[in-house]
Amino acid sequence: MPHRLVSPRTASPQELDAMVHVLDGADIVVHRFDGTITHWSIGCENMYGWAREEAVGEKVHELLATKFLEPAENIRDQLKSRGFWQGEIIHRHKSGHDIHVASRCVLVSLPDGELTVIQTNSDVSALRQAQEAVKSREAHLSSILDTVPDAMVVIDHKGKVLSFSKAAEKLFGMPADQICGRNVSNLMPTPYREAHDGYIDHYIETGEKRIIGYGRVVTGQRADGSQFPMELHVGEATANGERIFTGFVRDLTSRFRIEEDLRQAQKMEAIGQLTGGLAHDFNNLLTVISGNLEMIEDKLPPGSLRDILKEAQSAAQDGAILTGQLLAFGRRQPLNPKHADLGQLVSGFSDLLRRTLGENIKLSTVIDGSGLDVLVDSSQLQNAILNIALNARDAMPRGGSLTTTISRVHLDADYAKMFPEVRSGNFVLIAMTDTGIGMTEEVRKRAIEPFFTTKEVGSGTGLGLSMVYGFVKQSGGHLQLYSEVGRGTTVRIYLPAISDAKPREPASDLDSGESQLPRGDETVLVVEDDARVRRVAVARLASMGYTVREAENGHRALDLLRENPGVALLFTDIVMPGGITGDELAREVRVMRPDVAVLFTSGYSEPGLAEKGTVPGAQWLRKPYTAKELALKIRELLDAK
Repeated sequence: MPHRLVSPRTASPQELDAMVHVLDGADIVVHRFDGTITHWSIGCENMYGWAREEAVGEKVHELLATKFLEPAENIRDQLKSRGFWQGEIIHRHKSGHDIHVASRCVLVSLPDGELTVIQTNSDVSALRQAQEAVKSREAHLSSILDTVPDAMVVIDHKGKVLSFSKAAEKLFGMPADQICGRNVSNLMPTPYREAHDGYIDHYIETGEKRIIGYGRVVTGQRADGSQFPMELHVGEATANGERIFTGFVRDLTSRFRIEEDLRQAQKMEAIGQLTGGLAHDFNNLLTVISGNLEMIEDKLPPGSLRDILKEAQSAAQDGAILTGQLLAFGRRQPLNPKHADLGQLVSGFSDLLRRTLGENIKLSTVIDGSGLDVLVDSSQLQNAILNIALNARDAMPRGGSLTTTISRVHLDADYAKMFPEVRSGNFVLIAMTDTGIGMTEEVRKRAIEPFFTTKEVGSGTGLGLSMVYGFVKQSGGHLQLYSEVGRGTTVRIYLPAISDAKPREPASDLDSGESQLPRGDETVLVVEDDARVRRVAVARLASMGYTVREAENGHRALDLLRENPGVALLFTDIVMPGGITGDELAREVRVMRPDVAVLFTSGYSEPGLAEKGTVPGAQWLRKPYTAKELALKIRELLDAK
């Protein structure tokens, strides 16, 4: 319903002048209903910076650039209907800054019928700034409390919950409105629940502290009744004359589980080392026993003695089985190897890996050829791949790519000579290459040691790669790490191909002698920092008829190139010490001798490493390579010149 009109108070001009004179020191402005200023107090001069001569005759809301916090029409209507209005507005000082003003307007009528407004203003800018500062601090504190992982619970001196943070809601599984106002003992299991209030009363009476100011591990209880270990820190303060206690709670479930897992891993590793040493020595004894029994058997005629001998041989075989069981027990769990196609197995695992790695890591799987059958414990292999993938993810905090390549390879006798723990034969290779930060040589050498980690304390146990290594060794395979700081890491797992799987190349080719390999008489410059690998490469090429020059780094290679104008091909590793990498060396060689053919090699799975600064016509040979692969690739390059 419409406002009832109220007649404004009538005042003579003399009364109005007297009123303003008395209150001249106050912040009073008198203006007509249309806003024209008729009186401007000294208080207004001080408050707004405008002199009386400058203000009188001006429109008040234009002079002070008034900002209304409610529609101006509403204010005018209230003045007409009620005769007064009060509220908050914003004025502009002469210098340009805003002033928050608490204003009160009274409408009076002069004898001539003209409506006049007497407006008193109070500067409340400092109050508003203080209020905004308080709101900002409250919002900041609220943001901290909502995001901090530790739960916060505030109680009074009677144990009643006053505040319950977002983290506390998540930790205890209940909303704040369900626990606020109730006793904090509802978050504790028996018998701590019954004793809690007594602890507070005892402290208030005696001042003896049991937990206040100290961190302590206690037991909490969630809304569903489940219990969990937690670390509790309690502080004391006084608010409005009353004591309050603030508790910060940290869930220790994960830490306890990790510590338990670590203790279990340490125990298993210790058992593994012990049983490994015992099994090694015991197998040596069994070898002597079995060997002598076999030699004796050949000299015994059929009869009871030979039967006794066979019993002894059977017992020795049982002993060998026992040592195998001891070695299996030394790991997390006994292996259960079954026939599997690694191409299908790894591909089927890709979706889980993709979800684990996240969207900022590109996951690629390349299956090269067929005949990828092995005998393997599938679940343990998947755990190994997952461990490697998680390490790769941690090495690529800003994203990157992880490429998994599965292929069939043959490790020949030359390769086995370089690595005494490796046997020659047909293997299925799983190579996982990331584009992460890489490892230094010192880190790479220790990477598979149990409990060695480069991660922060609490971020890793250092058991991932050591468990992968143990699994691969148990499976009869071989693990290799290739890495360079800033250039990524490749983890290569070699698992023995099953005997009935056809090799990728005919057996006659794999077993063929070096006399049947393509030969030549050109000069080849071999650049390799690993002396063992370099000796093998030089011996292979020399046996094929080539004249070979060898260098351990890029600087020495450039010197040899100047001394030997007949060099026809550069065979170089990519990652080398000494300040010149293989691809940088190849570019310099091409500047000096554009006619020299270039063949790169490296332990990395991705040939893309050779493509940084393209060397036209260069080709790629991945380690480990067979004598035949080397011979064919070199002949292909030299014959194309």
